[in-house]
Amino acid sequence: MNILVIDDEQTMRDLLARTLKGEGYTVSSVPTGEQGIERLRFGGIDFVILDIMMAGQDGFSVCRKVREFSDVPILMLTAIAGSEADKVKGLRAGADDYLIKPFSRGELLARIEAILRRTKGGFAKPDPVLTNGRIMLNETMRRVTIDGIQVTLTRKEFDLLALFLTHPGQVFSREQLMERLWGEQALNVTTRTVDTHIKTLRIKLGDGGSAIETVWGLGYKLVSS
Repeated sequence: MNILVIDDEQTMRDLLARTLKGEGYTVSSVPTGEQGIERLRFGGIDFVILDIMMAGQDGFSVCRKVREFSDVPILMLTAIAGSEADKVKGLRAGADDYLIKPFSRGELLARIEAILRRTKGGFAKPDPVLTNGRIMLNETMRRVTIDGIQVTLTRKEFDLLALFLTHPGQVFSREQLMERLWGEQALNVTTRTVDTHIKTLRIKLGDGGSAIETVWGLGYKLVSS
């Protein structure tokens, strides 16, 4: 489950990322509504947490624009205990729910799970065990095995493999991989860094590494084996 956080407060983005990653979600974040809309147009996002009070476009405007091209579930956040009219405005803009800051970790997770049950017709979290041929990845235990033998991966290599396994066949550009794995630190990362991580991951996976294919001129994808 890939969650995008759109909030202009660095502290809130970091807090949400730590909380959600601790629950096994993949999280990326951006500080402006414009960047959030651009990120959503790339695809691959399953859920959005959207702040209302932001510089530039506010959350209401962003939500309306997102609804022009996507039905991704949206949970709106506000630091002000707004009136009934504000809540109605958010829901009419296309939000699925509305949460007032400060909120507890438990309430945040419960709201996300409730929205996902309504919109996806299932549970909030996918099966933590992902497989492809001889490769098995357990997201909860952060463990990868090939034919039952554990493979030691760095955090970025693990996250890279998990991303491919949850999106088999989807082509990711180097820029998309930079954003997914490094988030706001992607500005300090080059495409060569991505290529190096792909190379070392392939080596560590042995024969299974051939499942990660280079799509010339575009990026990389995982093929089923």
